Amino acid sequence: MKDSRKTPADAPSRGQRDDRRIAETARRADARAEPRYHDLLDRYARAALARATAGISPYSYSQSWVDWLVHTGRAPGRQADLAERAVRNWALLLRHAVRVAAGQDPEPPFAHGPHDHRFDHPGWDTAPFVFWQQGFLAMQDWCRHASRDFRGLRPQDADRVEFMLRQALDLFAPSNFPVMNPEIMEATREAGGRNLVEGALHFIDDFTHAITQERRPPPMGYRIGEDLACTPGEVVFRNELFELIQYCPQTAEVFAEPLLFVPAWIMKYYVLDLSPENSLIRHFAAQGFTVFTISWRNPTAREAELSLDDYRRNGVMAAIDVISRILPGRRIHANGYCLGGTILAIGAAAMARDGDDRLASITLMAAQVDFAEAGELLLFVDESQVALLEDMMWAQGYLDRPQMAQAFAVIRAEDLIFTRAVRRYLLGREEQPTDLGVWSSDTTRLPARMHSEYLRGLFLENRLTAGRFAVEGQVVALKDIAAPLFVLGTESDHIAPWRSVYKASLFTDNDFTFVLASGGHNSGVLSEPGHPNRHYRIGRRTAGQRYVSPDAWLDSRAPIAGSWWTEWRDWLAARSSGRIPPPPVGDPERDGHPLVPAPGTYVYQT
Repeated sequence: MKDSRKTPADAPSRGQRDDRRIAETARRADARAEPRYHDLLDRYARAALARATAGISPYSYSQSWVDWLVHTGRAPGRQADLAERAVRNWALLLRHAVRVAAGQDPEPPFAHGPHDHRFDHPGWDTAPFVFWQQGFLAMQDWCRHASRDFRGLRPQDADRVEFMLRQALDLFAPSNFPVMNPEIMEATREAGGRNLVEGALHFIDDFTHAITQERRPPPMGYRIGEDLACTPGEVVFRNELFELIQYCPQTAEVFAEPLLFVPAWIMKYYVLDLSPENSLIRHFAAQGFTVFTISWRNPTAREAELSLDDYRRNGVMAAIDVISRILPGRRIHANGYCLGGTILAIGAAAMARDGDDRLASITLMAAQVDFAEAGELLLFVDESQVALLEDMMWAQGYLDRPQMAQAFAVIRAEDLIFTRAVRRYLLGREEQPTDLGVWSSDTTRLPARMHSEYLRGLFLENRLTAGRFAVEGQVVALKDIAAPLFVLGTESDHIAPWRSVYKASLFTDNDFTFVLASGGHNSGVLSEPGHPNRHYRIGRRTAGQRYVSPDAWLDSRAPIAGSWWTEWRDWLAARSSGRIPPPPVGDPERDGHPLVPAPGTYVYQT
């Protein structure tokens, strides 16, 4: 009898099955397609819970506590270790207190982290404030030790317990209380209490804006199109997803290969075109490149069904098609930043699979392709978390600005929440505007379907590097990419940790240059020549060379003072085919007529 089962050649791939499963789940969850009222009630209830908890699943975190408590409760050695740690810390505190009381100036036994500025004031080194500071840091040390993973405990649960302990401890830090903070006491004495009045006014203003979600206008000197995002150019293409900006040439001749920036759609594109002195776009236009950038639309509930592949097909690929019309026969240097780098890598892999060789090179800035070590953002990603976020986005149509901003802020709460609160509400100090600060407050929304696919397909299931990410029904592989890669990581990145970014070398076989720059996720990218105290490390792997681990790479690369921009400019120039007269500004399909001057219209959407 003939075997009626499908042969392996006919069977759908695992990636295709995953796509179908996700599509079927979304279809069933859509109330318009299948109005199952009990399910609708549950989804609305979970959506309300998600809004109340800022998208954090109580189940996930309670499960982590149970896992930690059960494994600690049946581990007598672990219990003894924690008791010994507590005795040790208190002994160190007692010895330090005795020496200070005796008039000595001993080295404190506990130090705060590099991003923790709550104890920078010199008053914290004097009694009695030093005792409160050291007591807090001793407790912080014990909590960190208590939450480290051990045999049987899930590492993710250990990380979550440490995160929750840190958040709770930060709430009761002595720096938050005026009578325990020497800086607040000094400011109150000098200002006669005026700082507390000013702080109360700041709190009322911030609270009002948080409730109403009213957008503050940019401060003077930081107007979009005038002071920021002011590099001369024209919008040469627009669709429902993005505007493509072509910048005016600034040199008599330009490199033959144009340069396309693909920014993340989590924020506005002009982080790459801030003030003239630190604009990456302006700098490379002045270096003789024909520069294009994508300016993404700020979606609303009407765009809830935009998919991750829409951003690839109607975003990245549409931009490449337009540039190919403006510069026919010229290959393109493509640069993707953060999530824009992830979608660029997916698009490049699909192009390589299909024999499309229009990319001269690919640059990924603080962009991940493998999410197994994606830092503390992974604390917010498991099935319960994602389902809760999906229900919230299903009800809203998008992930809203404050919900996303809160997730990034709590990762560095000691600096981004508590230090700011003390400075603004208790010291009464007005925040001085900066170009990066104005940009970071100009947040955007994320379409529900796209963000769900991103969380599930990449963060939760890590399908891209597992060989299970399908584009147009066929799985893509990063190792198919033949164009040379330039990958940038930043040392203190808490969104895309540099070791996670470096893992692109593990899944590619082409010419691969990796740069590790000083700074964080944004500040490390904005590292213009002349910026003080900047350095970077660089290394190249030619095609076919063996893999080197990130720590081994770091140990073998000495820091180089200066800006990595110069290194990247030379790298691009070496992979260009010479110089040509500047191309026309405008899409030939529109007879070369631009739409509007840069920065366009989408950048102003709120």
